Amino acid sequence: MNAIARQEPFDLNDPALRARAVAAARGDAPFDMLITGGRLLDTVTGLIREADVGLVGALIASVHARASRIDAVEIIDATDGILTPGLIDTHMHVESSMVTPAEYASAVLPRGVTTVVWDPHEFGNVHGLDGVRWAIEAARALPLRMILLAPSCVPSAPGLELAGADFDAAVVAEMLRSPAVGGVAEVMNMRGVIDGDPRMSAIVNSGLASGKLVCGHARGLTDADLNAFMAAGVTSDHELTSGADLSAKLSAGLTIELRGSHDHLLQEFVEVLNGLGHLPPTITLCTDDVFPDELYQSGGLDDVARRLVRYGMKPEWALRAATFNAAERLKRSDLGLVASGRRADLVLFEDLTEFRARLVISDGRVVARNGSMEATVQPLDTAPLIKSVKLPLLTDDDFRIPAKGKRARVATIDRPRFTQWGEAETDIRDGFVVPPVGGAMIAVAHRHGKAGGNPRNGFLSGWGEWRGAFCTTVSHDSHNLTVFGGNAADMALAANAVITAGGGMAVAKDGQIEAILPLPLSGLVTDASLKDTASAFADIRKAMGKIVDWKPPYRVFKACFGATLACNAGPHQTDRGIADVVTGKVLEDPVLEIF
Repeated sequence: MNAIARQEPFDLNDPALRARAVAAARGDAPFDMLITGGRLLDTVTGLIREADVGLVGALIASVHARASRIDAVEIIDATDGILTPGLIDTHMHVESSMVTPAEYASAVLPRGVTTVVWDPHEFGNVHGLDGVRWAIEAARALPLRMILLAPSCVPSAPGLELAGADFDAAVVAEMLRSPAVGGVAEVMNMRGVIDGDPRMSAIVNSGLASGKLVCGHARGLTDADLNAFMAAGVTSDHELTSGADLSAKLSAGLTIELRGSHDHLLQEFVEVLNGLGHLPPTITLCTDDVFPDELYQSGGLDDVARRLVRYGMKPEWALRAATFNAAERLKRSDLGLVASGRRADLVLFEDLTEFRARLVISDGRVVARNGSMEATVQPLDTAPLIKSVKLPLLTDDDFRIPAKGKRARVATIDRPRFTQWGEAETDIRDGFVVPPVGGAMIAVAHRHGKAGGNPRNGFLSGWGEWRGAFCTTVSHDSHNLTVFGGNAADMALAANAVITAGGGMAVAKDGQIEAILPLPLSGLVTDASLKDTASAFADIRKAMGKIVDWKPPYRVFKACFGATLACNAGPHQTDRGIADVVTGKVLEDPVLEIF
Protein backbone atom coordinates (compact mmCIF):
# COMPACT_ATOMS: atom_id res chain seq x y z
CA MET A 1 0.00 0.00 0.00
CA ASN A 2 1.28 3.47 -0.81
CA ALA A 3 2.06 5.88 2.03
CA ILE A 4 0.17 9.16 2.19
CA ALA A 5 2.20 12.34 1.89
CA ARG A 6 0.83 13.93 5.04
CA GLN A 7 1.38 11.66 8.01
CA GLU A 8 -0.88 12.76 10.83
CA PRO A 9 -0.62 13.43 13.69
CA PHE A 10 3.13 14.02 13.33
CA ASP A 11 2.62 16.87 10.89
CA LEU A 12 1.89 19.13 13.88
CA ASN A 13 5.36 18.54 15.29
CA ASP A 14 7.10 20.59 12.64
CA PRO A 15 9.55 22.76 14.65
CA ALA A 16 8.86 25.89 12.63
CA LEU A 17 5.10 25.54 13.10
CA ARG A 18 5.48 24.98 16.83
CA ALA A 19 7.84 27.97 17.13
CA ARG A 20 5.36 30.24 15.36
CA ALA A 21 2.55 29.00 17.62
CA VAL A 22 4.61 29.59 20.75
CA ALA A 23 5.45 33.14 19.65
CA ALA A 24 1.80 33.89 18.89
CA ALA A 25 0.69 32.40 22.22
CA ARG A 26 3.18 34.70 24.04
CA GLY A 27 1.85 37.70 22.16
CA ASP A 28 5.05 38.30 20.23
CA ALA A 29 3.48 37.47 16.84
CA PRO A 30 -0.03 37.70 15.40
CA PHE A 31 -2.29 34.73 14.93
CA ASP A 32 -3.14 33.51 11.46
CA MET A 33 -6.77 33.37 12.54
CA LEU A 34 -8.57 34.65 15.63
CA ILE A 35 -12.06 33.48 16.57
CA THR A 36 -13.66 36.04 18.84
CA GLY A 37 -16.90 36.70 20.70
CA GLY A 38 -18.11 33.14 21.05
CA ARG A 39 -18.48 30.63 23.83
CA LEU A 40 -16.37 27.50 24.14
CA LEU A 41 -17.59 24.04 25.11
CA ASP A 42 -14.90 22.28 27.12
CA THR A 43 -15.32 18.60 26.20
CA VAL A 44 -13.38 17.51 29.29
CA THR A 45 -15.32 19.38 31.98
CA GLY A 46 -18.57 19.79 30.04
CA LEU A 47 -18.60 23.48 30.95
CA ILE A 48 -19.31 26.33 28.55
CA ARG A 49 -17.31 29.54 28.97
CA GLU A 50 -16.51 32.73 27.11
CA ALA A 51 -13.19 32.46 25.29
CA ASP A 52 -11.37 33.52 22.14
CA VAL A 53 -9.22 31.09 20.18
CA GLY A 54 -6.09 31.93 18.18
CA LEU A 55 -4.80 29.67 15.41
CA VAL A 56 -1.42 29.35 13.74
CA GLY A 57 -1.52 27.09 10.74
CA ALA A 58 -3.15 23.81 11.71
CA LEU A 59 -2.45 24.42 15.40
CA ILE A 60 -4.51 25.98 18.14
CA ALA A 61 -1.97 28.38 19.60
CA SER A 62 -4.05 30.02 22.32
CA VAL A 63 -7.35 29.83 24.18
CA HIS A 64 -7.64 33.08 26.10
CA ALA A 65 -9.95 35.65 27.67
CA ARG A 66 -12.45 37.26 25.35
CA ALA A 67 -11.26 40.47 23.62
CA SER A 68 -7.78 40.26 25.18
CA ARG A 69 -6.14 39.92 21.74
CA ILE A 70 -6.95 41.54 18.40
CA ASP A 71 -3.76 40.84 16.44
CA ALA A 72 -4.46 38.37 13.64
CA VAL A 73 -4.31 38.10 9.88
CA GLU A 74 -7.97 37.06 9.86
CA ILE A 75 -10.58 37.66 12.53
CA ILE A 76 -13.79 35.62 12.67
CA ASP A 77 -16.78 36.89 14.61
CA ALA A 78 -18.29 34.03 16.61
CA THR A 79 -20.87 36.09 18.51
CA ASP A 80 -23.74 33.97 19.86
CA GLY A 81 -22.07 30.79 18.64
CA ILE A 82 -20.67 27.83 20.57
CA LEU A 83 -17.24 26.57 19.59
CA THR A 84 -16.54 22.83 19.83
CA PRO A 85 -14.02 20.37 18.42
CA GLY A 86 -14.86 18.85 15.05
CA LEU A 87 -17.09 15.80 15.27
CA ILE A 88 -15.51 12.34 14.89
CA ASP A 89 -17.49 9.41 13.46
CA THR A 90 -15.80 6.30 14.87
CA HIS A 91 -17.30 3.73 12.50
CA MET A 92 -18.89 4.19 9.10
CA HIS A 93 -19.07 2.99 5.52
CA VAL A 94 -19.09 5.61 2.76
CA GLU A 95 -20.54 3.04 0.39
CA SER A 96 -23.76 2.81 2.40
CA SER A 97 -24.60 6.36 1.31
CA MET A 98 -24.23 5.22 -2.33
CA VAL A 99 -22.20 8.28 -3.37
CA THR A 100 -18.50 8.83 -3.90
CA PRO A 101 -16.18 9.79 -1.01
CA ALA A 102 -15.94 13.31 -2.46
CA GLU A 103 -19.72 13.69 -2.47
CA TYR A 104 -19.93 12.25 1.05
CA ALA A 105 -17.31 14.71 2.31
CA SER A 106 -19.25 17.59 0.78
CA ALA A 107 -22.34 16.42 2.69
CA VAL A 108 -20.91 16.02 6.19
CA LEU A 109 -18.18 18.66 6.47
CA PRO A 110 -20.61 21.61 6.39
CA ARG A 111 -22.46 19.92 9.25
CA GLY A 112 -19.42 19.82 11.53
CA VAL A 113 -18.03 16.33 10.92
CA THR A 114 -14.29 16.71 10.38
CA THR A 115 -13.08 13.12 10.91
CA VAL A 116 -14.55 9.74 9.96
CA VAL A 117 -13.24 6.24 10.53
CA TRP A 118 -14.07 4.46 7.29
CA ASP A 119 -14.20 0.71 6.91
CA PRO A 120 -14.17 0.22 3.12
CA HIS A 121 -15.05 -3.44 3.32
CA GLU A 122 -17.79 -2.96 0.72
CA PHE A 123 -15.23 -1.93 -1.91
CA GLY A 124 -12.93 -4.65 -0.57
CA ASN A 125 -15.56 -7.36 -0.99
CA VAL A 126 -16.18 -6.32 -4.58
CA HIS A 127 -12.70 -5.34 -5.84
CA GLY A 128 -10.29 -6.84 -3.32
CA LEU A 129 -7.11 -4.99 -2.44
CA ASP A 130 -7.55 -2.71 -5.45
CA GLY A 131 -10.81 -1.49 -3.93
CA VAL A 132 -9.09 -0.56 -0.67
CA ARG A 133 -6.29 1.16 -2.58
CA TRP A 134 -8.87 3.15 -4.49
CA ALA A 135 -10.52 4.20 -1.22
CA ILE A 136 -7.18 5.38 0.20
CA GLU A 137 -6.48 7.44 -2.91
CA ALA A 138 -10.00 8.85 -2.94
CA ALA A 139 -9.64 9.98 0.68
CA ARG A 140 -6.16 11.42 0.26
CA ALA A 141 -7.08 14.75 -1.33
CA LEU A 142 -10.27 15.44 0.61
CA PRO A 143 -10.62 18.11 3.31
CA LEU A 144 -12.55 15.55 5.37
CA ARG A 145 -10.12 13.49 7.47
CA MET A 146 -10.71 9.85 6.63
CA ILE A 147 -8.98 7.26 8.79
CA LEU A 148 -9.34 4.01 6.89
CA LEU A 149 -9.42 0.56 8.44
CA ALA A 150 -8.28 -2.73 6.95
CA PRO A 151 -11.31 -4.90 6.16
CA SER A 152 -11.00 -8.00 8.33
CA CYS A 153 -13.74 -10.22 6.98
CA VAL A 154 -13.68 -10.51 3.22
CA PRO A 155 -15.83 -12.52 2.92
CA SER A 156 -17.61 -12.19 6.27
CA ALA A 157 -18.09 -15.96 6.55
CA PRO A 158 -15.56 -17.95 4.49
CA GLY A 159 -16.96 -21.22 3.20
CA LEU A 160 -20.53 -20.01 3.61
CA GLU A 161 -20.43 -17.34 0.90
CA LEU A 162 -18.19 -16.18 -1.92
CA ALA A 163 -17.28 -12.52 -2.39
CA GLY A 164 -15.20 -10.79 -5.03
CA ALA A 165 -12.03 -11.27 -2.98
CA ASP A 166 -10.54 -13.18 -0.07
CA PHE A 167 -8.46 -11.31 2.52
CA ASP A 168 -6.26 -13.56 4.64
CA ALA A 169 -3.86 -12.38 7.35
CA ALA A 170 -1.11 -11.58 4.83
CA VAL A 171 -3.40 -9.21 2.93
CA VAL A 172 -4.58 -7.57 6.16
CA ALA A 173 -0.97 -7.14 7.30
CA GLU A 174 -0.11 -5.49 3.98
CA MET A 175 -2.94 -2.98 4.42
CA LEU A 176 -1.90 -2.26 7.99
CA ARG A 177 1.56 -1.20 6.81
CA SER A 178 0.01 1.87 5.19
CA PRO A 179 0.05 5.03 7.33
CA ALA A 180 -3.42 5.74 5.94
CA VAL A 181 -4.81 2.64 7.68
CA GLY A 182 -5.60 3.06 11.36
CA GLY A 183 -6.37 -0.51 12.35
CA VAL A 184 -8.37 -3.66 11.69
CA ALA A 185 -11.99 -2.99 10.76
CA GLU A 186 -14.94 -4.60 12.49
CA VAL A 187 -14.18 -8.27 13.06
CA MET A 188 -17.48 -9.80 11.99
CA ASN A 189 -16.55 -13.47 11.90
CA MET A 190 -17.26 -13.80 15.61
CA ARG A 191 -17.40 -17.58 15.70
CA GLY A 192 -14.05 -17.83 13.94
CA VAL A 193 -12.42 -15.67 16.60
CA ILE A 194 -14.15 -17.37 19.53
CA ASP A 195 -13.42 -20.88 18.26
CA GLY A 196 -9.77 -20.07 17.55
CA ASP A 197 -10.04 -20.53 13.80
CA PRO A 198 -6.46 -20.15 12.45
CA ARG A 199 -7.50 -17.70 9.72
CA MET A 200 -9.30 -15.30 12.04
CA SER A 201 -6.73 -15.66 14.80
CA ALA A 202 -4.00 -14.69 12.34
CA ILE A 203 -5.98 -11.68 11.12
CA VAL A 204 -6.57 -10.38 14.67
CA ASN A 205 -2.94 -11.03 15.56
CA SER A 206 -1.85 -8.99 12.53
CA GLY A 207 -3.75 -6.06 14.00
CA LEU A 208 -2.22 -6.56 17.43
CA ALA A 209 1.27 -6.79 15.95
CA SER A 210 0.75 -3.49 14.12
CA GLY A 211 -0.06 -1.68 17.36
CA LYS A 212 -3.18 -0.29 15.72
CA LEU A 213 -6.88 -0.65 16.60
CA VAL A 214 -8.71 -3.96 16.41
CA CYS A 215 -12.41 -3.12 16.06
CA GLY A 216 -15.31 -5.43 16.69
CA HIS A 217 -18.77 -6.58 15.68
CA ALA A 218 -20.03 -8.40 18.78
CA ARG A 219 -23.68 -8.86 17.92
CA GLY A 220 -25.42 -11.09 20.46
CA LEU A 221 -22.24 -12.07 22.30
CA THR A 222 -22.52 -12.65 26.05
CA ASP A 223 -20.71 -14.39 28.89
CA ALA A 224 -17.99 -16.82 27.79
CA ASP A 225 -18.32 -15.95 24.10
CA LEU A 226 -17.91 -12.23 24.78
CA ASN A 227 -14.92 -12.88 27.03
CA ALA A 228 -13.30 -15.05 24.39
CA PHE A 229 -13.90 -12.46 21.68
CA MET A 230 -12.29 -9.74 23.79
CA ALA A 231 -9.46 -11.97 25.01
CA ALA A 232 -8.46 -12.43 21.37
CA GLY A 233 -7.77 -8.69 21.20
CA VAL A 234 -11.01 -7.10 19.93
CA THR A 235 -11.74 -3.85 21.76
CA SER A 236 -14.94 -2.23 20.42
CA ASP A 237 -18.53 -2.92 19.37
CA HIS A 238 -21.37 -1.10 17.63
CA GLU A 239 -23.78 -4.04 17.25
CA LEU A 240 -25.85 -3.33 20.36
CA THR A 241 -29.28 -4.95 20.62
CA SER A 242 -30.77 -3.53 23.84
CA GLY A 243 -30.11 -1.38 26.88
CA ALA A 244 -29.11 -4.49 28.81
CA ASP A 245 -26.63 -5.34 26.04
CA LEU A 246 -25.16 -1.83 26.29
CA SER A 247 -24.77 -2.17 30.06
CA ALA A 248 -23.14 -5.58 29.78
CA LYS A 249 -20.65 -4.47 27.14
CA LEU A 250 -19.77 -1.29 29.04
CA SER A 251 -19.13 -3.42 32.12
CA ALA A 252 -17.06 -5.82 30.05
CA GLY A 253 -14.78 -2.94 29.04
CA LEU A 254 -15.51 -2.59 25.34
CA THR A 255 -15.36 0.79 23.66
CA ILE A 256 -18.90 1.43 22.47
CA GLU A 257 -19.52 2.97 19.06
CA LEU A 258 -23.11 4.07 19.71
CA ARG A 259 -24.62 4.02 16.25
CA GLY A 260 -27.37 6.11 14.79
CA SER A 261 -28.53 3.61 12.18
CA HIS A 262 -30.78 1.81 14.72
CA ASP A 263 -32.90 4.70 15.93
CA HIS A 264 -35.43 2.47 17.71
CA LEU A 265 -32.77 1.63 20.32
CA LEU A 266 -31.37 5.10 21.00
CA GLN A 267 -33.89 6.21 23.62
CA GLU A 268 -33.25 3.02 25.60
CA PHE A 269 -29.51 3.65 25.40
CA VAL A 270 -29.95 7.21 26.65
CA GLU A 271 -31.97 5.95 29.60
CA VAL A 272 -29.21 3.52 30.53
CA LEU A 273 -26.52 6.20 30.33
CA ASN A 274 -28.60 8.76 32.21
CA GLY A 275 -29.14 6.15 34.90
CA LEU A 276 -25.38 5.94 35.41
CA GLY A 277 -25.29 9.66 36.15
CA HIS A 278 -22.17 10.17 34.04
CA LEU A 279 -20.92 9.48 30.53
CA PRO A 280 -18.38 6.64 30.49
CA PRO A 281 -15.16 7.58 28.65
CA THR A 282 -15.62 4.50 26.46
CA ILE A 283 -18.78 5.84 24.80
CA THR A 284 -18.22 7.15 21.27
CA LEU A 285 -20.69 7.83 18.46
CA CYS A 286 -20.90 6.48 14.94
CA THR A 287 -23.27 6.41 12.00
CA ASP A 288 -22.35 2.97 10.60
CA ASP A 289 -24.75 3.09 7.64
CA VAL A 290 -26.57 6.22 6.39
CA PHE A 291 -28.76 5.89 3.33
CA PRO A 292 -28.55 8.73 0.77
CA ASP A 293 -31.95 10.26 1.50
CA GLU A 294 -31.17 10.29 5.23
CA LEU A 295 -27.76 11.85 4.62
CA TYR A 296 -29.21 14.52 2.34
CA GLN A 297 -32.08 15.42 4.64
CA SER A 298 -30.61 14.96 8.12
CA GLY A 299 -26.83 14.66 7.91
CA GLY A 300 -24.31 12.29 9.40
CA LEU A 301 -22.91 12.22 12.92
CA ASP A 302 -24.50 15.59 13.68
CA ASP A 303 -27.85 13.86 13.25
CA VAL A 304 -26.88 11.14 15.72
CA ALA A 305 -25.98 13.79 18.30
CA ARG A 306 -29.19 15.68 17.58
CA ARG A 307 -31.37 12.60 18.11
CA LEU A 308 -29.56 11.60 21.30
CA VAL A 309 -30.24 15.06 22.74
CA ARG A 310 -33.86 14.81 21.60
CA TYR A 311 -34.12 11.50 23.50
CA GLY A 312 -32.83 13.10 26.69
CA MET A 313 -29.03 13.04 26.60
CA LYS A 314 -27.22 16.15 27.79
CA PRO A 315 -25.75 18.01 24.79
CA GLU A 316 -22.32 18.16 26.41
CA TRP A 317 -22.38 14.38 26.78
CA ALA A 318 -23.28 13.83 23.14
CA LEU A 319 -20.49 16.19 22.07
CA ARG A 320 -17.94 14.66 24.43
CA ALA A 321 -18.72 11.21 23.01
CA ALA A 322 -18.38 12.59 19.47
CA THR A 323 -15.12 14.43 20.13
CA PHE A 324 -12.88 13.85 23.16
CA ASN A 325 -13.91 10.23 23.80
CA ALA A 326 -13.57 9.44 20.10
CA ALA A 327 -10.10 11.00 19.93
CA GLU A 328 -9.02 8.99 22.97
CA ARG A 329 -10.28 5.82 21.31
CA LEU A 330 -8.32 6.62 18.16
CA LYS A 331 -5.17 7.46 20.16
CA ARG A 332 -5.25 10.89 18.53
CA SER A 333 -4.18 13.36 21.20
CA ASP A 334 -4.28 16.13 18.59
CA LEU A 335 -8.07 15.85 18.20
CA GLY A 336 -11.18 16.16 20.31
CA LEU A 337 -10.41 19.19 22.47
CA VAL A 338 -10.23 22.95 21.94
CA ALA A 339 -6.93 23.64 23.70
CA SER A 340 -3.55 25.13 22.96
CA GLY A 341 -1.32 22.66 21.15
CA ARG A 342 -4.20 20.68 19.66
CA ARG A 343 -5.21 20.48 16.02
CA ALA A 344 -7.42 23.29 14.76
CA ASP A 345 -10.46 21.18 13.87
CA LEU A 346 -13.29 23.38 15.07
CA VAL A 347 -17.03 23.85 14.63
CA LEU A 348 -19.01 26.94 15.46
CA PHE A 349 -22.54 25.74 16.25
CA GLU A 350 -25.52 28.05 16.46
CA ASP A 351 -26.96 25.99 19.31
CA LEU A 352 -26.65 22.65 21.10
CA THR A 353 -30.04 21.23 20.21
CA GLU A 354 -30.25 21.39 16.43
CA PHE A 355 -26.44 21.53 16.00
CA ARG A 356 -26.52 23.89 13.03
CA ALA A 357 -22.94 24.62 12.03
CA ARG A 358 -22.22 28.24 11.15
CA LEU A 359 -18.52 27.62 10.49
CA VAL A 360 -16.32 24.54 10.11
CA ILE A 361 -12.53 24.67 10.33
CA SER A 362 -10.28 21.74 9.48
CA ASP A 363 -6.51 21.90 9.93
CA GLY A 364 -6.80 25.63 10.58
CA ARG A 365 -8.62 26.37 7.32
CA VAL A 366 -12.25 27.34 6.87
CA VAL A 367 -13.77 24.47 4.88
CA ALA A 368 -17.47 25.28 5.20
CA ARG A 369 -19.62 28.23 6.11
CA ASN A 370 -23.37 28.41 6.78
CA GLY A 371 -23.98 24.92 5.47
CA SER A 372 -21.99 25.29 2.24
CA MET A 373 -18.56 24.00 1.29
CA GLU A 374 -15.78 26.53 0.77
CA ALA A 375 -12.88 24.09 0.43
CA THR A 376 -12.20 22.36 -2.86
CA VAL A 377 -13.29 18.73 -3.03
CA GLN A 378 -11.32 16.72 -5.54
CA PRO A 379 -13.01 13.52 -6.76
CA LEU A 380 -10.97 10.52 -7.90
CA ASP A 381 -11.45 8.85 -11.27
CA THR A 382 -14.09 6.13 -10.79
CA ALA A 383 -13.25 4.10 -13.91
CA PRO A 384 -11.67 1.27 -11.84
CA LEU A 385 -15.04 0.63 -10.17
CA ILE A 386 -17.21 -0.04 -13.22
CA LYS A 387 -18.33 -3.38 -14.74
CA SER A 388 -18.40 -5.25 -11.44
CA VAL A 389 -21.63 -7.17 -12.11
CA LYS A 390 -20.51 -10.23 -14.04
CA LEU A 391 -23.81 -11.96 -14.69
CA PRO A 392 -25.87 -12.88 -17.77
CA LEU A 393 -29.53 -12.00 -17.89
CA LEU A 394 -31.71 -14.39 -15.88
CA THR A 395 -34.99 -16.17 -16.64
CA ASP A 396 -38.14 -16.77 -14.61
CA ASP A 397 -37.10 -20.39 -14.05
CA ASP A 398 -33.89 -19.22 -12.38
CA PHE A 399 -36.15 -18.13 -9.51
CA ARG A 400 -38.05 -21.39 -9.24
CA ILE A 401 -37.06 -24.59 -7.43
CA PRO A 402 -37.67 -27.70 -9.58
CA ALA A 403 -39.07 -30.82 -7.92
CA LYS A 404 -40.95 -34.00 -8.83
CA GLY A 405 -43.92 -35.01 -6.73
CA LYS A 406 -47.04 -33.43 -5.27
CA ARG A 407 -45.97 -32.00 -1.92
CA ALA A 408 -42.69 -30.87 -0.36
CA ARG A 409 -41.35 -30.14 3.10
CA VAL A 410 -39.03 -27.14 2.86
CA ALA A 411 -36.66 -25.28 5.15
CA THR A 412 -37.51 -21.63 5.74
CA ILE A 413 -35.58 -18.65 7.05
CA ASP A 414 -37.82 -17.22 9.74
CA ARG A 415 -37.88 -13.55 10.85
CA PRO A 416 -35.89 -10.59 9.54
CA ARG A 417 -32.65 -9.62 11.34
CA PHE A 418 -32.68 -12.21 14.15
CA THR A 419 -33.23 -15.24 11.93
CA GLN A 420 -34.05 -18.80 12.91
CA TRP A 421 -34.68 -22.06 11.12
CA GLY A 422 -38.22 -23.04 10.24
CA GLU A 423 -40.09 -25.57 8.13
CA ALA A 424 -43.23 -25.56 6.02
CA GLU A 425 -45.19 -27.90 3.78
CA THR A 426 -46.22 -26.71 0.35
CA ASP A 427 -47.41 -27.90 -3.06
CA ILE A 428 -45.39 -28.87 -6.10
CA ARG A 429 -47.04 -27.53 -9.23
CA ASP A 430 -45.95 -27.91 -12.87
CA GLY A 431 -42.61 -29.29 -11.71
CA PHE A 432 -41.76 -26.46 -9.33
CA VAL A 433 -42.10 -25.92 -5.59
CA VAL A 434 -44.80 -23.38 -4.76
CA PRO A 435 -43.66 -20.79 -2.17
CA PRO A 436 -45.31 -21.57 1.20
CA VAL A 437 -48.52 -19.67 1.94
CA GLY A 438 -47.81 -16.33 3.58
CA GLY A 439 -44.12 -16.47 2.76
CA ALA A 440 -41.75 -14.93 0.26
CA MET A 441 -38.75 -15.96 -1.78
CA ILE A 442 -35.13 -14.86 -1.59
CA ALA A 443 -32.49 -15.61 -4.20
CA VAL A 444 -28.78 -14.83 -4.22
CA ALA A 445 -26.58 -15.04 -7.32
CA HIS A 446 -22.80 -14.77 -7.24
CA ARG A 447 -21.97 -11.68 -9.32
CA HIS A 448 -18.18 -11.31 -9.02
CA GLY A 449 -17.15 -13.85 -11.64
CA LYS A 450 -15.42 -16.19 -9.18
CA ALA A 451 -18.02 -18.95 -9.59
CA GLY A 452 -21.20 -19.76 -11.48
CA GLY A 453 -23.94 -17.16 -11.30
CA ASN A 454 -27.02 -19.38 -11.00
CA PRO A 455 -29.22 -18.02 -8.19
CA ARG A 456 -29.59 -20.03 -4.99
CA ASN A 457 -33.20 -19.84 -3.87
CA GLY A 458 -34.76 -19.97 -0.44
CA PHE A 459 -38.00 -19.27 1.36
CA LEU A 460 -38.63 -16.53 3.90
CA SER A 461 -41.16 -16.55 6.71
CA GLY A 462 -42.18 -13.50 8.71
CA TRP A 463 -41.41 -11.10 5.85
CA GLY A 464 -45.03 -10.66 4.82
CA GLU A 465 -46.60 -11.46 1.45
CA TRP A 466 -44.80 -9.77 -1.43
CA ARG A 467 -46.81 -8.31 -4.32
CA GLY A 468 -43.77 -7.87 -6.55
CA ALA A 469 -39.99 -8.09 -6.27
CA PHE A 470 -36.91 -6.17 -5.17
CA CYS A 471 -33.37 -6.68 -6.45
CA THR A 472 -30.19 -5.18 -5.04
CA THR A 473 -26.43 -5.55 -5.39
CA VAL A 474 -26.07 -3.68 -2.08
CA SER A 475 -26.25 -6.84 0.01
CA HIS A 476 -24.01 -7.08 3.05
CA ASP A 477 -21.30 -7.98 2.99
CA SER A 478 -20.39 -9.98 -0.07
CA HIS A 479 -22.71 -7.79 -2.15
CA ASN A 480 -23.93 -10.51 -4.42
CA LEU A 481 -27.10 -9.99 -6.46
CA THR A 482 -29.99 -10.52 -4.04
CA VAL A 483 -33.65 -10.71 -5.02
CA PHE A 484 -36.74 -10.79 -2.80
CA GLY A 485 -40.20 -11.45 -4.17
CA GLY A 486 -43.54 -13.15 -4.34
CA ASN A 487 -43.34 -14.43 -7.92
CA ALA A 488 -40.60 -15.55 -10.29
CA ALA A 489 -41.56 -13.25 -13.17
CA ASP A 490 -41.17 -10.03 -11.19
CA MET A 491 -37.99 -11.36 -9.57
CA ALA A 492 -36.41 -11.97 -12.99
CA LEU A 493 -37.58 -8.57 -14.23
CA ALA A 494 -36.06 -6.71 -11.27
CA ALA A 495 -32.85 -8.74 -11.46
CA ASN A 496 -32.34 -8.06 -15.16
CA ALA A 497 -32.95 -4.35 -14.70
CA VAL A 498 -30.15 -4.26 -12.11
CA ILE A 499 -27.80 -6.42 -14.17
CA THR A 500 -28.35 -4.17 -17.21
CA ALA A 501 -27.66 -1.07 -15.08
CA GLY A 502 -24.33 -2.49 -13.93
CA GLY A 503 -25.59 -2.75 -10.35
CA GLY A 504 -27.97 -0.98 -8.05
CA MET A 505 -31.53 -1.73 -7.03
CA ALA A 506 -34.90 -2.06 -8.70
CA VAL A 507 -38.53 -2.70 -7.73
CA ALA A 508 -40.87 -4.65 -10.01
CA LYS A 509 -44.63 -5.16 -9.77
CA ASP A 510 -47.09 -6.75 -12.19
CA GLY A 511 -44.50 -7.00 -14.94
CA GLN A 512 -43.36 -3.38 -14.71
CA ILE A 513 -40.32 -1.69 -13.20
CA GLU A 514 -41.71 0.66 -10.55
CA ALA A 515 -38.39 2.28 -9.61
CA ILE A 516 -34.69 1.84 -10.31
CA LEU A 517 -31.51 3.28 -8.82
CA PRO A 518 -28.46 2.50 -10.99
CA LEU A 519 -25.25 2.07 -8.96
CA PRO A 520 -22.70 1.32 -11.68
CA LEU A 521 -19.64 1.87 -9.47
CA SER A 522 -18.95 -1.45 -7.72
CA GLY A 523 -22.68 -2.11 -7.77
CA LEU A 524 -22.72 0.08 -4.66
CA VAL A 525 -22.14 3.71 -5.60
CA THR A 526 -23.01 6.29 -8.24
CA ASP A 527 -21.21 9.33 -9.65
CA ALA A 528 -24.47 11.27 -9.40
CA SER A 529 -24.96 14.06 -6.88
CA LEU A 530 -26.21 13.27 -3.39
CA LYS A 531 -29.38 15.22 -4.13
CA ASP A 532 -30.21 13.12 -7.20
CA THR A 533 -29.19 9.88 -5.50
CA ALA A 534 -31.35 10.70 -2.48
CA SER A 535 -34.33 11.37 -4.74
CA ALA A 536 -33.91 8.10 -6.64
CA PHE A 537 -33.48 6.15 -3.40
CA ALA A 538 -36.63 7.78 -1.99
CA ASP A 539 -38.46 6.54 -5.08
CA ILE A 540 -37.23 3.01 -4.31
CA ARG A 541 -38.54 3.32 -0.73
CA LYS A 542 -41.93 4.51 -2.01
CA ALA A 543 -42.17 1.70 -4.54
CA MET A 544 -41.26 -0.87 -1.88
CA GLY A 545 -44.24 0.29 0.18
CA LYS A 546 -46.47 -0.85 -2.68
CA ILE A 547 -45.21 -4.42 -2.78
CA VAL A 548 -44.74 -5.36 0.88
CA ASP A 549 -46.24 -4.29 4.19
CA TRP A 550 -43.53 -3.31 6.67
CA LYS A 551 -43.78 -4.09 10.37
CA PRO A 552 -41.17 -2.15 12.40
CA PRO A 553 -38.78 -2.40 14.08
CA TYR A 554 -37.47 -5.57 12.42
CA ARG A 555 -39.46 -6.07 9.21
CA VAL A 556 -38.28 -2.86 7.62
CA PHE A 557 -36.76 -1.87 4.29
CA LYS A 558 -33.27 -1.69 5.81
CA ALA A 559 -33.47 -5.38 6.72
CA CYS A 560 -33.29 -6.30 3.03
CA PHE A 561 -29.66 -5.18 2.85
CA GLY A 562 -28.51 -7.34 5.77
CA ALA A 563 -30.53 -10.46 5.00
CA THR A 564 -27.46 -12.19 3.55
CA LEU A 565 -25.04 -11.30 6.37
CA ALA A 566 -23.86 -14.85 6.99
CA CYS A 567 -21.53 -14.01 9.88
CA ASN A 568 -24.52 -13.29 12.14
CA ALA A 569 -26.12 -16.16 14.04
CA GLY A 570 -28.97 -17.98 12.37
CA PRO A 571 -29.67 -19.09 8.80
CA HIS A 572 -28.96 -16.63 5.98
CA GLN A 573 -29.33 -17.02 2.24
CA THR A 574 -26.04 -16.68 0.34
CA ASP A 575 -24.76 -17.48 -3.13
CA ARG A 576 -23.86 -20.97 -1.81
CA GLY A 577 -27.28 -21.76 -0.29
CA ILE A 578 -28.79 -21.33 3.17
CA ALA A 579 -25.79 -20.87 5.46
CA ASP A 580 -25.59 -21.21 9.24
CA VAL A 581 -22.43 -19.89 10.87
CA VAL A 582 -23.18 -21.70 14.13
CA THR A 583 -23.06 -25.15 12.53
CA GLY A 584 -20.79 -24.12 9.65
CA LYS A 585 -23.10 -25.87 7.20
CA VAL A 586 -24.73 -24.78 3.93
CA LEU A 587 -28.06 -26.17 2.73
CA GLU A 588 -27.79 -25.86 -1.04
CA ASP A 589 -31.47 -26.63 -1.67
CA PRO A 590 -34.30 -25.76 0.76
CA VAL A 591 -36.30 -28.88 -0.21
CA LEU A 592 -36.02 -31.33 2.69
CA GLU A 593 -38.51 -33.98 1.62
CA ILE A 594 -40.80 -34.73 -1.31
CA PHE A 595 -43.98 -36.79 -0.98
